[in-house]
Amino acid sequence: MEPGRKLQREEQGYAVKTWRYLRVAMIALAAGLLVSIVYEIGDEGWDCVQTSISAYYYTPVHGYFVGALLSIGVCLFCLKGSTEREDVLLNLAGMFALIVALVPTADPGACASVLRDDAARYDSVDNNVTALITVGLAALIFIALLGWLDDEDRGRPTHIGFFIAGGLLVVTMLVFSRARDRFVGSAHFTAAVLMFACIFLAVCSNALQAGRTRGKSSTRNLYIGVAATMGVSVLAFGFAWLVDWDHRVLAIEAALIVLFAMFWVIQTIELWNEGLRPPAAAPPSHAPTGGHET
Repeated sequence: MEPGRKLQREEQGYAVKTWRYLRVAMIALAAGLLVSIVYEIGDEGWDCVQTSISAYYYTPVHGYFVGALLSIGVCLFCLKGSTEREDVLLNLAGMFALIVALVPTADPGACASVLRDDAARYDSVDNNVTALITVGLAALIFIALLGWLDDEDRGRPTHIGFFIAGGLLVVTMLVFSRARDRFVGSAHFTAAVLMFACIFLAVCSNALQAGRTRGKSSTRNLYIGVAATMGVSVLAFGFAWLVDWDHRVLAIEAALIVLFAMFWVIQTIELWNEGLRPPAAAPPSHAPTGGHET
């Protein structure tokens, strides 16, 4: 496309469909993960339930678990946010999703129809994370070159997001190379918490954006409802931790996955035809149209 040429109506339709398909894909992937877990529970019996969704990595759910999280991570990274801040949050959430997929939880559980051996866990992490870091470095260099060559005036949040992503990659490399045991033992949980924190902030951002758009008050309320329910779920998780409930992690993960899917359902419906929310209108100018200044 020639520099400066605007997209034609048909070309804009292709872009809108791409955003739409990315959102629908994440809804389907999240729903499929729950179906896969329920199938495994039904196959073995409801008296044999893992204590976390992450522990289903070691069951026949393994293939779908890894594939779904990798795909969701790519979708989050590729999906353009309606604002620069939302775009940064989605990019970071996508990065964390890849770690969640490739670095399993340290607790394999003890109950499944077929329980995978975790003896090769270190070898898998060594191989997969090395590949992920290599690709991440290449992507970071490519994005830096693209930003340098691009004439588009990028805002401050985008630059901050780039340096945050670079910093996270450096920290990952250092911990992975110098404290391998610590990385394998805690990277999954840390990345999962940070991923959902970014999603929570993205939901809050959407509530604010929808509130500034005329006729979107009901949509704003839905975003607020999802954000509030996420907060309540975390508080309930804290209470469950105090009472020492074995399946507290499973419950909070399931709730957050459902809310994750609900968020994308709401945004898909809201932006079905637009693809992205239009930028906030600038405040009207009150400059004098005539006469002399005093």
